[in-house]
Amino acid sequence: MTLVTTAELTAVLSRLAIDGEVPKLDERRLTQALTFARDLYGQRMHHSGVRILDHALETLEVLAPFHPDAEAVIAVLLHHALDGGVISLTQLQQEFGPAVCSLVSNVHLLSHVTLSARRSHIEDLRIMLLSVSDDVRTVLITLCDRTAILRMLDAIPEEDRRAMCNDVLQLFAPVAARLGIYSLKHELENRAFPVIHPLDAERIEEQIRQFDSEKGHFLPAAARELEGFFAARGMNVEIEWRKKQIYSIFHKMQEKAISHIRDLFDLYALRAIVENEAECYQVLGLLHQLGRPVAHRFKDYIAFPKPNGYQSLHTTIIQLPGAPPDAFVEVQIRTQAMHRESQYGVAAHWAYKEGVTAEAVRHAQLKKMLLSQESVAGTTVPPYADHIFVLTPKGEIVELPEGATPLDFAFTVHTDLGISFSSARVNGSIVPLSYNLENGDVVEIQKQNPPRPSTRWMQLLKMASSRAKLKRYLAAQDRPRFIDQGRQLLNEELRKHRLSPLDTDLTILKVCNGEKLSMQQREDLLMKVGQGAEKPSSFFRRLEALRGVVTMEEQQPKKRTSRLQRKDNEILVEEGMSMPMCYAKCCSPENEPRTKIGGVINRMGTIMVHRERCGMYKQSNPERRVGVRWRM
Repeated sequence: MTLVTTAELTAVLSRLAIDGEVPKLDERRLTQALTFARDLYGQRMHHSGVRILDHALETLEVLAPFHPDAEAVIAVLLHHALDGGVISLTQLQQEFGPAVCSLVSNVHLLSHVTLSARRSHIEDLRIMLLSVSDDVRTVLITLCDRTAILRMLDAIPEEDRRAMCNDVLQLFAPVAARLGIYSLKHELENRAFPVIHPLDAERIEEQIRQFDSEKGHFLPAAARELEGFFAARGMNVEIEWRKKQIYSIFHKMQEKAISHIRDLFDLYALRAIVENEAECYQVLGLLHQLGRPVAHRFKDYIAFPKPNGYQSLHTTIIQLPGAPPDAFVEVQIRTQAMHRESQYGVAAHWAYKEGVTAEAVRHAQLKKMLLSQESVAGTTVPPYADHIFVLTPKGEIVELPEGATPLDFAFTVHTDLGISFSSARVNGSIVPLSYNLENGDVVEIQKQNPPRPSTRWMQLLKMASSRAKLKRYLAAQDRPRFIDQGRQLLNEELRKHRLSPLDTDLTILKVCNGEKLSMQQREDLLMKVGQGAEKPSSFFRRLEALRGVVTMEEQQPKKRTSRLQRKDNEILVEEGMSMPMCYAKCCSPENEPRTKIGGVINRMGTIMVHRERCGMYKQSNPERRVGVRWRM
């Protein structure tokens, strides 16, 4: 390992310079990181057509306006360190600490978020980009990485170029907008839009050229005239001008269903930057006196900020000095602080604030922004608050709950992979079954053939869906045994009723609850019996083939109990007791002529009615006798 030279380090720091001012960072740590990156990457090429180290330096240059700290700079230099599994997260943490390790891990994860073969909706992927980490630097570095790639678009094959630009327009630019980082949003959109919609881009550019030729390039002159107007009134107002971004024009034309840019109210814009909030409203009043404000085109984003924290006053004016009388000009009025936040969003305040670390500020801002996004969406809990995202060796993202294990990962990817689980490598290292996966882990599962899943895995699986898949598999393995056991139990029940045992086709089970069952469904019934989940006797009420048998059985007790039915219509119990009665078989008192009768309470609590002269009645226990008589 050869340390980088002072000149090499200076060249890196120069990429971070803003207005010629080089940031003060820990040069020892930067030298260590640059040396590590140079040795790790070697001459390996990035898919954008340059060396990986050169791409990392280009990404660093995109990040520079955000005034990154040393950890963010080191993370950018190493954000491709985990590619190919050359080193593990453990090694990275040992070399550069947990903060850098976490940044690199999460950036590595987010770099694999694409629309291709996605498991989630686009909106879910956008929220995932926002909420996978509570450190906004993760998302910011990812956005800078994409921007650096787009700057090298010409070296990328056309098919890959289109897929990449589609991801940018659908995922990354909207995320930059949600974070309020409009400087990156506009660059991402303007570079990706012509690739995805080349004909629309040409049409809009042509319309802009024609419109400019009609109106002339009046914005610089109008800006100077406005600055002079405010200076004459003792106000220091900085005026900037801009034309609407081409992708924003395309989006607005689609949204409003218009075909020509002349119908847009905000194609041309001036920006008035003042010192404080009070001056914003003062400038607004003067502008409305100077030109003619357009009705319903005023928006107060200072009193009512956008969910991403954006603040400004917006108004549209015609007949503005220096502009054609029929030109609509949108004027945005904001303070210096608002202006910086409009460019850099939640990353606007990178340096230390008084008594508060930059890290605390970043986390608080991101939390506030996410809460505001949730309130707009009508939810109260972040959709990924308790989730992590890990990668397959091919880079596919797998969403898991916090605390998930490699076993959970395997069952989530595919049931067969979980059943065949042998061992797991996480970021290149073998881990135990109980290992808790973390965001950005690259998980590789080793399979065994034949599969040998264990019931012990039930305690190791954290996901109910994984346990259900394992339970079903284990049950299926014991299926033949349970079916055989169920067959034996049902055959025993059939023998009790002097019925033939089950045949090979399980014909008796063919119709159950009025539904015709397949062979597999008949075996499922036997399996439930074998598992103890179903009693064999329950089938006698449900099976079509046994319905007649059930009727005969139900009739037998009726024949026996027909003599136990009460004789309230024929016999009175003298003591007034209400008990079941039946006629004794020994003397059959119910036969005519009616003679004197007596009752004996048997052990079943039934009054047995005898003729008084019956020998059985005379031999009965007098204490059990009750007086009965025929009704008149």
